[in-house]
Order: sequence, then structure tokens, then C-alpha cells
Amino acid sequence: MTKHISVIVGSLRRGSFARKIAQNVIPLFPEGYRASIVEIRDLPLYDFDYDDPEVTDKPVPTEYTAFRNTIKSSDGILFVTPENNRTIPACVKNAVDVGSKPNSDVAWKGLPVGIISHSVGRMGGYSSQKNLRLALSYFDMPTVGQPEVFLSQSPELFEGGDTIVRESTVAFLQDYIDRFSSLVADHSHS
Repeated sequence: MTKHISVIVGSLRRGSFARKIAQNVIPLFPEGYRASIVEIRDLPLYDFDYDDPEVTDKPVPTEYTAFRNTIKSSDGILFVTPENNRTIPACVKNAVDVGSKPNSDVAWKGLPVGIISHSVGRMGGYSSQKNLRLALSYFDMPTVGQPEVFLSQSPELFEGGDTIVRESTVAFLQDYIDRFSSLVADHSHS
């Protein structure tokens, strides 16, 4: 049975390095896995009124319901995110918050998660990844251990194109995706 991986890209910019990295990583999944980007750009900002049964004049947005159902039907989640101002981009935090409600039916609960962070500088999105791990820690999501993936100086990975040119980086990412795929297989609910 095919395992479905939801890839969440932490940048809304069409030509972002995060999206390019995600598009380079998706083909690295082994046979029997289908990874695809789940767009988060149209999720309204999280507002608990939508999920509060006492509030009757603000129905849950259809975008919330579709996103939550997609996440819940996934076998694993892969975040590919840049770092914005030493933390995760607002769109990623919003997606985490939308998937965290209602409390009785958290979309993220127990799903295997992988995180690839990057930055145009030398830190590789370290703060972003650590903050994302903190935000997800409440949901009992198994994750891949060491080595983690912090891609520094991301523009140099592509040398002006759309494909990662460094073989050592591709091999490193392949190892991470292999380990993440094994984690997903070990925790599969299918």
C-alpha cells in the first residue's frame, strides 16, 4: 500500500529555495511512497473562534477542514523551511496551529515528521528547525534522529538553476529521506 507524505514548504514565494529543495527531495522517496506538496498559502490566520462551539456565527473555514483532513490521511509529514528572523516563518506556525485544533482531533497527533531547514547564511536555518521542533513537540510526533538537516548558503546549492548540484548534498538528503521513510514504515497506520 502506498505511503502518503505531505510536504509542507515554509515559504509562500513561488521561486523560494525551500520550494526548490522540496522539489529536489520528493523524487528521493523510495518506491511505495508518494510525496507531494500541501499548499498552506490560503489558510486563513488561525482564530479559535472558528473551533469554539460557543461561537455560532463563524463557521470553520473550508480551507481548515481540507488541510486537517489531508494531514490526518498522511502517513508522514516533511517540513522544508527557511528561517525568518531567527524563527519559523509565520505561514508555518499558522499551519501548525490550524492542524492543532480542535483539541479532540489534532491532525498532527502521532504522525512521523521530518524537518529540512535552510538559510542563505551559514546557520542552515538552525533556529527555525529548533523552533519548529518545539512547536510540534506537543503532538507526540516521532522524528528522525541525527544527523539533522541544516542546509546553509542555500543559493549555492543550485548555482542559479533548479537542481541541487552538489552530489554530497544529494547523498546526504537521500540518507535523510531513507531514514525518514523507515520511520514512516515503522509507524504506519495504513
